[in-house]
Amino acid sequence: MPVTIDQIKELRAETGAGVMDCRQALTDANGDMEQARLALREKGIATAAKRADRAAGQGVIHSYVHGDRIGVLVDLRCETDFVAKTDQFQDLAHDIALQVASMNPAAVRAEDIPADADEGAIALLDQEFIRDGSQTINDRINDVIASIGEKVEVARFVRFEVGE
Repeated sequence: MPVTIDQIKELRAETGAGVMDCRQALTDANGDMEQARLALREKGIATAAKRADRAAGQGVIHSYVHGDRIGVLVDLRCETDFVAKTDQFQDLAHDIALQVASMNPAAVRAEDIPADADEGAIALLDQEFIRDGSQTINDRINDVIASIGEKVEVARFVRFEVGE
């Protein structure tokens, strides 16, 4: 089954992946959008693994205040300042800040959770993404890595709540 331009546009809009990557994924999946999405996600995970040893020295400090009662600062890093200025990177920073505000994670990674934390404490990267329950925050970050082609990491975050 030949792949149409409309299919490529639709997959690109959903995933943010490059045009040629979308075309190849659709071709390999014989036009099946779901299989193409899965193939792009797997490619994104592989891309993230390849970039794990790179230095992420640029990025943004994103702030979010919810109802004048909860405030969040997120330090989101990437490799270049060009990527840090993109809408996709800024949207990711905002999504992570919303996640921290609503879910109050114990740490960025599971190995960073303090020993005295509540028994049910979950790390930010392992939490179910509040805007899409089918993926975790780590999956969301890997999707952005696949799309922009740079290492992205949450360096740290802090959450303030009135009365705590």
